[in-house]
Amino acid sequence: MSTTESNKAAVRGRLFFANPGPTNIPDSILRAVSQPTVDFMSASFLALYDGCMAGLKRILKTQQHIFFYTASGHGAWEAALVNVLSPGDTLLIVETGYFSQGWAEMAEALGVKVQTVAADWRRGVDVAALTAALAADTGHTIKAVGVVHNETATGVALSLPPIRAAMDATGHPALLMADTISSLGCFDFRMDEWGIDVVVGGSQKGLMLPTGMSFTGVSDKALAAHKTSTMPKHYLNWTAMMGRRHKSFIGTVPIAFFYGLAESLRLLEEEGLDRVFARHHRLAEATRRAVRAWSGNNGPQLFCLDPSRYSDSVTAIMMPDGFNADELRKVCFDRFNVSLGGGLGPLGGKVFRVGHMGDLNEPMILGTLAAVEMALSVCGIPHAKGGVDAAMAYLAQAPEAMAEAA
Repeated sequence: MSTTESNKAAVRGRLFFANPGPTNIPDSILRAVSQPTVDFMSASFLALYDGCMAGLKRILKTQQHIFFYTASGHGAWEAALVNVLSPGDTLLIVETGYFSQGWAEMAEALGVKVQTVAADWRRGVDVAALTAALAADTGHTIKAVGVVHNETATGVALSLPPIRAAMDATGHPALLMADTISSLGCFDFRMDEWGIDVVVGGSQKGLMLPTGMSFTGVSDKALAAHKTSTMPKHYLNWTAMMGRRHKSFIGTVPIAFFYGLAESLRLLEEEGLDRVFARHHRLAEATRRAVRAWSGNNGPQLFCLDPSRYSDSVTAIMMPDGFNADELRKVCFDRFNVSLGGGLGPLGGKVFRVGHMGDLNEPMILGTLAAVEMALSVCGIPHAKGGVDAAMAYLAQAPEAMAEAA
């Protein structure tokens, strides 16, 4: 056995899982998904299912339609594309980072033409550039605009009302599609008020469920577009789903997820969505203050450079030149039993990510930050001390003082 394996084998205590998804699953949800198998057409399960549908609409803040899939968020991406577009249609992707690229690559593989509004990954898109692209499309060849609400790879959140406003200002009729996989249940989202036509969501982040179920929120306008879509589809076909009692699932319904979703919705609404969002912001700001303290002495930096676009779900932290983020992550995991997210795509080895979404509180985030600060010293990475102290000082303030500081 190697020294590293020996050290890892000796670690005791609970794993501090600080990846930006999947997230920690509350014990009550774990118990809920362990229910025995039942008939998914039974009256009792149908009542549970209908309650979950209504509850998820409250989280999405919509009165429109929802379709579920036994799939990760990528399955919901594909469902969004194949149900409203046809081969040869144009999708305008607003660049945010690794996941906007992934959505674009999927669209191209399906025969959709992709036009991209380029953006600096550290700052996010210039809405003026999006407005110009829409205004230039006088023939309205663009059929949909795809936006990632929260880019998990970069820690940059993109406000959606300005996107909708740009479309309205140019009179563009395209559908607005939003990926909320790492924002829903973490900070505010309003499908109907913001004019979102297709919402992509997943189970494993703010909803605190296991990975494997996803969904789309769908507007009446998107359903009308679906009727003219010629993209091949079967399992993901909304028309076929609408003919089933569950309005989803061409095949067996994953009943365990719905027992878990019912408990997730109960937890979120028991805490209150506004308090859930405030908790996420509080823990995210504590993390950012720790990073700002470490940034002294040419230390790690916040990847996002625009404070108005800081994510309350995940913080991406850029390493000093010459140091590898994966080595720090390995020390955190092997020595301190703390799991951090790594850099994705071109950010591999350059950033590490701290997830602060879902079932999380102050001691949990402080434990994670303490492990990072220790690992910075162990790895000999330049930094200033006091990151954990800065986070603690912020979290120890009264709620009113926090609101003023924000």
